[in-house]
Amino acid sequence: MKRHPNSTIITWLAVGALSFLLLPWYAIQDSAWYLVLPQVFGDATSASGLVQAALHGRVWLWLGAAGLALASVSLLHPPGKPQAPWLLGGGLVGTVGLLLSGFLIGAKGWTFVWLNSAWGELSVNQFGLGIGGFLTLASLVLLLAFGLARRGAFKGDLFAAASVVGCAFLLLLFIAYPVGRALYSAFLGEEGQWSAGAFATRLATGRIWSLDCLVGGQRCGVAWNTLFLALLTAAGTTLLGTMLALLAERGNRRLQAPLKVLAMLPIITPPFVVGLGLILLLGRAGVVNQFLEYAFGIEPTRWFYGAFGVWVAQLFAFTPIAFMIMRGVVQGVSPSLEEAALTLRADPLRTFFSITLPLLKPGLANAFLVGFIESMADFGNPIIVGAQFSVLSTEIFFAIVGAQNDQGMAAALAWILTGFALAVFALQRGLLGRQNFTTVSGKGDSGLPMALPAGVHRLISSVALPWLAFTVVIYLFAFAGGFVQTWGRDYTLTLAHFNTAFALEWGPFGVVWAGTAWNSLFTTLKLAAGAAPVTAGLGLLIAWLLARTEFRGQGLFEFAALLAFAIPGTVLGVSYILAFNVPPFELTGTALIIMLCFMFRNLPVGVRAGTAAFKQLDRSLDEASLMLRASMAQTLWHVVLPLLKPALVAALVYSFVRAMTTVSAVIFLVTAENELATTYIIGRVGNGDYGVALAYCTVLIVLLSLATLLIQWLVGERSLGRRASISAIATH
Repeated sequence: MKRHPNSTIITWLAVGALSFLLLPWYAIQDSAWYLVLPQVFGDATSASGLVQAALHGRVWLWLGAAGLALASVSLLHPPGKPQAPWLLGGGLVGTVGLLLSGFLIGAKGWTFVWLNSAWGELSVNQFGLGIGGFLTLASLVLLLAFGLARRGAFKGDLFAAASVVGCAFLLLLFIAYPVGRALYSAFLGEEGQWSAGAFATRLATGRIWSLDCLVGGQRCGVAWNTLFLALLTAAGTTLLGTMLALLAERGNRRLQAPLKVLAMLPIITPPFVVGLGLILLLGRAGVVNQFLEYAFGIEPTRWFYGAFGVWVAQLFAFTPIAFMIMRGVVQGVSPSLEEAALTLRADPLRTFFSITLPLLKPGLANAFLVGFIESMADFGNPIIVGAQFSVLSTEIFFAIVGAQNDQGMAAALAWILTGFALAVFALQRGLLGRQNFTTVSGKGDSGLPMALPAGVHRLISSVALPWLAFTVVIYLFAFAGGFVQTWGRDYTLTLAHFNTAFALEWGPFGVVWAGTAWNSLFTTLKLAAGAAPVTAGLGLLIAWLLARTEFRGQGLFEFAALLAFAIPGTVLGVSYILAFNVPPFELTGTALIIMLCFMFRNLPVGVRAGTAAFKQLDRSLDEASLMLRASMAQTLWHVVLPLLKPALVAALVYSFVRAMTTVSAVIFLVTAENELATTYIIGRVGNGDYGVALAYCTVLIVLLSLATLLIQWLVGERSLGRRASISAIATH
């Protein structure tokens, strides 16, 4: 049955109208997103937009109704350009009107003093948007996008227009706006006045830019420390991730399962577990130093702490991300190209370096970029093993929560991080340019993936396998801490720590979750499970928009999608507090703000994984579907998405496990009602109760391992119609 050409427009007009008429407009005292339908026609705390405007003096809300009314006039015209002026006009009037009134009128009346002088004091005020206000605003934004499509933009496709405009609005609202509001404070003087000189003064210090370490001094500035560490970490994680991906996909088939499990292990743990395990192994009182003292009389030192220790910890933390990105890229390399080179009498080694590796460039560039930005934004590893080695993220943290409490300095340091990230992003685009890396086309390809050349296989195995073995050792030490009475003093085996955290009792009304950790675990699981699919879906949608559509401002759009990684988690958390503590988006203290922080903090991995995968998919696949009269949305769902399963798995796994284990981004957002697993663990560590903390970490690792396997099973493997590799056949 053929759809009506205006069905999408009618749907969103209905959503906007019903939201304005029947849903509570404001969110009062944490009642942001549940319905109070019987009261929407009553008092000002729960009334709908219509009642607020008509009966409670908030006349500016009529702008939303006017926008919907103007857009509805478009239905009186035939589909096409005649509808564009009405949709554009209605969308602009409603969206701009509601946003302006929301930012200018707050809980105490006018937001700015000069408005009181110009217009006088208001007799009514307003609070943050609730479910009714949010859905009405979303409808108006999409109607504006439909107007652009009817005018001829995005080739007239409503879905593409709505995707670009909707994603851009979300990126502006939940990344650019809060970060911009926080960064703005770098230009404010001590009394809150604008001052470019204050920004220059904060940056022009030797602690930031000193190069004393190159001329015999003790240390360099934190900016250079951060840059050098990020470059080393990005190079190391990209190299290790590529080796692991090649070994998993082109090596011995029997190693694939253990390789995947061990490579994923560091990413499914809280960030401080790796640091604690490394300290137990390599710290001053660690096993290695104790053995050296016993066997050779070498006095234990703190040699591991500092730049080297942070670098090693980051390698363990971020290599799995590079592995997930590179595995999908290695899978996508077309065997027919390698077979062609071998047919022309090129030996396997030359084929590997002239054909296989060059086709991995998109994945290598994306893995390097993600590793670089992750290293710059990392907080947990430097704070645990950094000692006197300072980086920008720790400096920002202490500027915010330390005795100085200087948000201006924290914002100035965040500017440096943003500049570094932008520079590497531009360099990546410049190196890749417009080269073509398409390897998955619509043509049949049942070629045989080439096995790794013997020399390359030996080299990769000699590096990757010891690294994986070292990973096992570190985690064995971390696990052991939860099963002994007191590490370092009493090694008696016990389950008391697990019982404290996760005790179950049987009461008169059934099971009692008596353990102290259950509440934080359930809250974290609920929020992470809600955020992960939205994060993955939004990330892949943005990747598709960047790879398959062309529009003005595309470069800025891509940078906005990556901006969350360039900002340390502590700054992002503070940014959310500053931006969403007042109308029109009053979310502080709710579970929703934590979910939003999860989503947009982890969004760039889905974008980069999807971008790398799309570069390997021939546009002819999309074009063939569109030629058969499938819509853009149908093409994306039925043709493109099945070929993006590796990227989808990477985005889902990463977003879920990082939401479960993140610390810095949400440390300022949690409340007693919405306590998370990591904040519970940090509290236990702060009290010196390491046994319970490590026991909780063990439970998290087991749960996240099961969740990762479940995600991979649900999504499945990508089927490209290819035969098994030579090495796989040999094993059978």
